[in-house]
Amino acid sequence: MRRHILAVLGLLVLAAVGVVAYLAWPDAARLDVAAVSGARPTITSPREQMLPTVKTADPIGWKAGQAPTPAAGLRVAAFATGLDHPRWLYRLPNGDVLVAETNSPPREGGGIQGWVMRHLLGKVGAGGPSANRITLLRDADGDGRAEARTVFMTGLNSPTGMALFDGQLYVANTDSLVRVPYTEGATSITAKPELVVKLPGGGNHWARNVIPSEDGRTLYVSVGSASNVAEGGFEREKFRAAILQVYPKEKTFRVYATGLRNPNGMALVPGTDRLWTVVNERDMLGSDLVPDYLTAVELGDNLGWPWYYWGGYIDTRVEPRNLELQQYVKRPDYALGPHVAALGLSFAADAKLGGQFTRGAFVGEHGSWNRKPLSGYKVVFVPFDAGGWPVKGAKPVDVLTGFVTPEGDAHGRPVGVITDRAGALLVADDVGDAIWRVTAAR
Repeated sequence: MRRHILAVLGLLVLAAVGVVAYLAWPDAARLDVAAVSGARPTITSPREQMLPTVKTADPIGWKAGQAPTPAAGLRVAAFATGLDHPRWLYRLPNGDVLVAETNSPPREGGGIQGWVMRHLLGKVGAGGPSANRITLLRDADGDGRAEARTVFMTGLNSPTGMALFDGQLYVANTDSLVRVPYTEGATSITAKPELVVKLPGGGNHWARNVIPSEDGRTLYVSVGSASNVAEGGFEREKFRAAILQVYPKEKTFRVYATGLRNPNGMALVPGTDRLWTVVNERDMLGSDLVPDYLTAVELGDNLGWPWYYWGGYIDTRVEPRNLELQQYVKRPDYALGPHVAALGLSFAADAKLGGQFTRGAFVGEHGSWNRKPLSGYKVVFVPFDAGGWPVKGAKPVDVLTGFVTPEGDAHGRPVGVITDRAGALLVADDVGDAIWRVTAAR
């Protein structure tokens, strides 16, 4: 009898070890990124893991003469180099370009997740302190390279988004939206920033963005979640995983849309003024899930996070359940692929790249850490139709690649994307410490 019990216990131990090994084993993709992109991506069964698949591109930077690879019919050159982790870009009315040189604030928390996040930040070149400044770049002679550079603002706290509105420059810090008076042509601002509203900070997804809304009197501010799937508790997610609508005169805000795990880039599509955003979806469900996406957003929309993804698929890791929400969850408009880390977004309103890049959205994909093989690490273009929606059946088109070597190291990682006054595309590269300028080849 004793021998039988020991045998059963041994089998149970082996089974337990097998389950743990299965859940902790690095997951490899079974689908191409293209299969998990577009309006109708392939949504497979989740492959939940106890420990995340970790696959990163170690940063090596760019040597003299090196540059990303543009699509056929385009060319690329450096607009500015030698910056300190440039993440976000904003074009002023006179053509000057503001760049937020910024990084994550000091990471809090311990445990496996805290260690993993700090380790990953260091490996991908984002482990250093934030410069916490905005720099002004000026190309006065129009040769496509910024010959003048000045420190525009300092004393900020991991700033990202910037927007002019009613004569003031608004800056989205990680924990606040602030503003300062702006005079056209100014090369620096010394005024103390005025607090507009406080924003929730801490945890994961530190970057905040801000753009003027279509009503001409409010602003949209994007705030990512503090966690992967609210594993730290729902109280930490208050006013997060959302786009907020800020009333600057009243210094108040309301939740405009929610269930957006990490919205970052936002833009109004030309001709309709409809708000669009790119969103980073959740991790640790396998290399084929969940697709990051590009979607239109309206007041009251809920995209499901953390309970649901891609319009109603249940994430069984989240407790307590929210079954009543499922019928109201909005399905995203366009998948960009799993774990691509879509951050930058800009519509081709005044872009002059020609050909297939005349109507649609440019997206900066920062690149994966939770997928094997890597995904993202490039700039793509999503074609739109005349009505302001992604072209039916279209897949993302590569615009700028070559950020990752054949050996899997990263020269750089693209983030913010905007057009300059001449119609070129500017791309912030926070690992390569550069701004790249993409133009039509002539």
